[in-house]
Amino acid sequence: MSCQLVAVCFDASQPMRLARFWAGLLDRQIVHDGGGASLPGTDTQLGLRFVTSHAKRVGQNRLHLHLHLTSASPADQRQTVATALALGAAHVDLGQRPEEGHIVLADPEGNAFCVIEPGNRFLAGCGFLGEIACDGTREVGLFWSAALGWPLVWDQDQETAVQAPGGGTKVAWGGPPVAPKQGRNRQRFDLAPPADGHQRSEVDRLVSLGATWIEAGEDGAVVLADPDGNEFRVMRRR
Repeated sequence: MSCQLVAVCFDASQPMRLARFWAGLLDRQIVHDGGGASLPGTDTQLGLRFVTSHAKRVGQNRLHLHLHLTSASPADQRQTVATALALGAAHVDLGQRPEEGHIVLADPEGNAFCVIEPGNRFLAGCGFLGEIACDGTREVGLFWSAALGWPLVWDQDQETAVQAPGGGTKVAWGGPPVAPKQGRNRQRFDLAPPADGHQRSEVDRLVSLGATWIEAGEDGAVVLADPDGNEFRVMRRR
């Protein structure tokens, strides 16, 4: 068995505020843990986690990770946008064109996300949290496919996407050019070893696939970097 993608982890100056925002938008319960707050996922919907960080932002977050929320109808899209704004979101102009149909917003700490228009075929059947859209090369998409044991569901023009065998949230990479890395990413993946495996053996497997060792954290998690240099954590199984 491969490791499990447990959550997308966000650095935050006020993690509880951010957790409350996303809990209200995604209709999930907040679970408190020693290092922050989590919104557990399901077999088909990825979890989110928010941890305290007072590090100053340096340039653009290289991972450039966006959450994409799906819509069942135009009215549903409008309702999601209205709910997000009421919870503290703001409109963001990233150069999107009106005819593209999606609405770009930012959460209370400036993390951009999109509310996708209804009828998007690529995200059909993916659930409300339809996609984690990342900046990244084809190589990194292939790495994560092997690391998670998720098949490639898109591989065209240097763009890739993976999805769990049971469906649900997709993780996608937009291909080059990739912005230069400046400091640690404020968003990263949290992995858990497989139920029948151990952290050390899973770390060794990921390194053999192309990951780079960075450090062992005080909480027992091992920090690695994928082939594009994006940090991620392999946690100890509890």
